[in-house]
Amino acid sequence: MQSPLFAYTEAQTQERYALQNSQLLRVALTGQDDVLARKGAMVAYQGLMEFDGEYRSAGQRRARARTGEGLDLMRVSGQGTVYLANLAQYVHIVDVDRDGLTVDSAYVLALDSTLHHEVIAVDSQYGISGTGKYQINITGTGKVALMTSGKPLMMRVTPETYVNVDADAIVAWSTSLRVQMQAQTYSSPVRRRRGNTGEGWELSFLGQGFALVQPSELLPPQDAAIGGGIAAQFGVGQQGARGQNQGNAWS
Repeated sequence: MQSPLFAYTEAQTQERYALQNSQLLRVALTGQDDVLARKGAMVAYQGLMEFDGEYRSAGQRRARARTGEGLDLMRVSGQGTVYLANLAQYVHIVDVDRDGLTVDSAYVLALDSTLHHEVIAVDSQYGISGTGKYQINITGTGKVALMTSGKPLMMRVTPETYVNVDADAIVAWSTSLRVQMQAQTYSSPVRRRRGNTGEGWELSFLGQGFALVQPSELLPPQDAAIGGGIAAQFGVGQQGARGQNQGNAWS
């Protein structure tokens, strides 16, 4: 049998984490270190592998029930090579260090079992109900494989240059960054705008680190309720970025 398909052979590498291609992750196991992977993400493997459901502590179960956020993981152990993917999304390998990583659980494909992860609240005092209300904070030293819909943009954040990102396009950011939420529309120029811009809530990142953005958005949280009336709906006036919502740091 002959076919151009035979060009897509296995990647030859000694790295524990490697990209077979931009949408397929290759993880090598030696029998001494496990990997935690998204449930159902295995597409192929070689060698002697075991797949088990990952135990959740009582705190993790309570956090998932309360927030809806959490990692649905399986533990992969054994000796050999496992290939992981999810909906043909682009895969990216990140080294986590002491600064930590904050990420939406929907974008985690795999991580080292030695890393610690917990749900953290990043919602505002006004009860914004859109993307990002709760996130996963990953700490320790190790590797995480993230996914994006399309090729992402990595934006550097410095004390001199802060970054604004659509709340529905953000994938992950350095845990050390300070984050503020604000409405794209504020009161002074709103009367001069012609029609709806389609832009909703955005995150402002300040400090030293990075913010990872994907070229895809969820439905914007236009129905977010932070008060009463049309002003609250669109973040205008005292309910907006130039009013009570200014300096609204998520933590």
